Amino acid sequence: MTYLRERLLSAGHAARGIAMLLRDEPNARIHVFATVLVVLTGFWLHISTVEWGLITLAITVVWVAEAINTALEHLVDLVSPERHTLAGKAKDVAAGAVLLAACGSVAIGLLVFVPRLVSLLHG
Repeated sequence: MTYLRERLLSAGHAARGIAMLLRDEPNARIHVFATVLVVLTGFWLHISTVEWGLITLAITVVWVAEAINTALEHLVDLVSPERHTLAGKAKDVAAGAVLLAACGSVAIGLLVFVPRLVSLLHG
């Protein structure tokens, strides 16, 4: 198999994983809604290139955390189909990582958007 073909197959597997994430995970749908809302707000408020960079980074970190959390949940379910304390701890810590990423993203969003919204309200 050629290098290019291998890379294309790899990208196809990754795309399938993203599609599964969007299709099967309710929290991913919440992230889609939040992502669209944040991007539309960024366009509406004409945020700067640096602010877009921060917003893009924040969005990406949340999506990556959600994807890793989902992968870990599937793996834990595979290796420990019965309830186990350590399996539960692993899932809880992974879910906590998503929450931390989301909280950090909210903080970035507030730092970027609130001053602009305040300016709009005060003329």
